[in-house]
Amino acid sequence: MVGGVGNNAKPGVSATMSEVMVDGCKTISELFWRRVKQFPYKVALREKNFGIWNEYTWHDYGEHARWAGLGLKALGLQRGDVCSIASEVNKEWMFADLGVIGIGGVTNGVYPTDASSQVEYLIRDSTTKFYFAENEEQLDKVLNVRHNTPSLKKIIVFDMEGLRNFSDDHCISFDDLIGLGKQYQTDHATAWEQAITLAQPDDLMVLTYTSGTTGPPKGAMISQANMLYMAQNLQQIYGVTPQDEQLGFLPLAHVAGRMFYSFLAIESCCVVNLVESLETAISDQQEVAPTIHFAVPRVWEKQYSLIAIKLKEATAFGRWAYNMAINVGAKVAEKTKVGEKPSLGLKIIHVPLDFLVLKNIRILLGIDQCRWLSTAAAPIAADLIDWYWALGKPMYEVYGQTECTGIATANTPGANKVGSVGRATQGTQVKLSPDQEILIRGPGVICGYWNKHQKTAETFVQGWLHTGDVGRIDDEGYVYVVDRMKDIIITAGGKNITPSEIENQLKFSPFISDAVVVGDKRPFLTCLVMIDQENVTNFAQANNVPFTNYTSLCHTAEVQDLIWQEIEKVNSKFARVETVKKFRLIDQLLDPEDEELTPTMKLKRKVVNEKYAGLINEMY
Repeated sequence: MVGGVGNNAKPGVSATMSEVMVDGCKTISELFWRRVKQFPYKVALREKNFGIWNEYTWHDYGEHARWAGLGLKALGLQRGDVCSIASEVNKEWMFADLGVIGIGGVTNGVYPTDASSQVEYLIRDSTTKFYFAENEEQLDKVLNVRHNTPSLKKIIVFDMEGLRNFSDDHCISFDDLIGLGKQYQTDHATAWEQAITLAQPDDLMVLTYTSGTTGPPKGAMISQANMLYMAQNLQQIYGVTPQDEQLGFLPLAHVAGRMFYSFLAIESCCVVNLVESLETAISDQQEVAPTIHFAVPRVWEKQYSLIAIKLKEATAFGRWAYNMAINVGAKVAEKTKVGEKPSLGLKIIHVPLDFLVLKNIRILLGIDQCRWLSTAAAPIAADLIDWYWALGKPMYEVYGQTECTGIATANTPGANKVGSVGRATQGTQVKLSPDQEILIRGPGVICGYWNKHQKTAETFVQGWLHTGDVGRIDDEGYVYVVDRMKDIIITAGGKNITPSEIENQLKFSPFISDAVVVGDKRPFLTCLVMIDQENVTNFAQANNVPFTNYTSLCHTAEVQDLIWQEIEKVNSKFARVETVKKFRLIDQLLDPEDEELTPTMKLKRKVVNEKYAGLINEMY
C-alpha cells in the first residue's frame, strides 16, 4: 500500500481528510458563494465571442448562477432533481452548473456530439427533469426523443439563434430562465442563501457518465465532499494562484473539464478563458498564453504533430537548428527532472538555442508562459512527455478515473518519474490486488453508480475502487499503469503483450490519429489504424497523390506505404514478438456519433474488434 503527499499545499486548506474543508467550507456550494462575496470585482471568466474577450467577475458569475438556480426553483425544481446540460464549453454552461448545484440540484453533463439515441438513454437513466440545450442542433436531438422521456419537465435553450419564431410550451430560453430567477429573488429574497445552507457534504452534486466502452454508460455519483476534496487535491498537486490563467476548451461533460475549469478555479480563484470554438482553440491559446495547462494526450499528440509537419516543410538549416536545440534541451531537462542544475557549459549552449529556436515553438503552441503542463485521461507515450521537457516545459502525468472524482496519483515538481503516473496524492491510498489490478481508496472515491447496484458492488469493494487497470508500484511508491486488464493480449504462443504501449508509440506519428493492436489468441500482432486526416491529406497533396474522398485516400498505395513506414519505425523499438506484422486502415471518416468512438474521440477496442472482424480476419 502506498500513500503520497502533494507539493505546494496551500495555507488555510485543511490537511485532515476525515472532514474535508477548504477555507472553512464543507461544500462546493458554500465555497463558491464565499468566493463571490470575497472577490466581487476580480475577473473569474473570460469568453471570446466574435474575436473579443468579454470579462465576467465573480459577482457576475454569482449573480447569473443565482438567477439560473432560482429560475429552476420557480419552474418546480426540488432538491436532488437532475438537470442535464448539452453544450460546448461556454459561460452559460458554467452559470447553469453552479446554479443547479447552488439551489440543491444535480448536474449531469451531456457531450454535444451525442446522438439522439444517446441523449434519450441519458435522460431516461438519470431521470433528468430539466435539460439545457446549447442551440438549435442540441434542441432538435432532445425534441426527437422527448416522447420517450417522461421525467423531462422543461428544456432551456442557451442560444436562440435561428429559433426566433420557435414556440413550444416545453421550451424556454436561458434569458427567460434568468428573468424567472430575478423575479423569484424579488419574491423570495433569502431562498438562494437558504439553499446553500442546506447543502451537506454527502449530497449528490454531479452525475458523470462513463464513456461506455464496455457496455451502456454508467452514471458516476459525485458528492459535494468528493469534489471539494478533489479541488483541494488539485491545489496540493499544482499550487494554483489567483494570478494563474487557464484555457477552457475541454468538454465540461468530462470530469477533467469540470475539475479544472469549475472547481479548481473556485478553490484557487484563477481566471478561466473560454475559447470561442474548438476550431479557434490554438489561436485562442496563443492570445491567452495560459500559465497552467492541462490537456488529454490527444491534444498533446496533435501539438507535436503540428511541429513535426512544419519541420518536414522547413529548410535544411531550420531542421538542423531544431535538432541541435531539442537535443541540448533534452540534456538540460535530464538535469532539471532530478533537481540538478545543468553545467555552465551546457547553459552557455542552451540559452541562445532556447531563445532562437525553442521559444518560438513554445509561442506557436501557446505554452511559452506555462509554469507546468499536465496530462491524464488516457495513456501517453513517455517519449512525448520527454519532448515537452526538452522543449523547456515540465510536463507531469497524473492518473485517476471518474470513479475517484479525478486524480489519485500524480507526478509533481521534485517527485517525478517520466513513464510513471506518480505517487498517491495526500489522503489517497493505492495498492495492487493479487492479480495486479490497481485499487484506490480515499475521499475522492464515489459511493457508486446511479441505479446500477450490481456494477457498483463489482467495482467498489470494502471502500476500494477496482480500477480495471493492471499496474505495478516501484520501491519509491511510483505507480505505473500497464494496461486495461481486459485489453492484455495473450498470443497463440502464450506471450503476454500490453497493446497500449505499442498504440501510444503509433499515435506519436503525425499521420496516425489512433490505433488498435489485435492479436489475442492469434499467431502474431496486427493493427487497425485511423489516419490523421489533415496531415495525411497534406502529404497526399504535396506528393501529387490523386484521391477523391477520405476512403479513396486511405486506399492509395502511397498512403499505405506511408503508414507502414510509420509502423516499422515503432516496430524497431520492440521485441520481435511484439511487432506489428500487418495492418489495415479504417477507411471511414469517424466522428463521436459513430459507435466506434467515445465522446472523447478514442476508439472503442471491443466495438472495433467486432465491427471490423472481417478486416481483421483478412490479415490472418
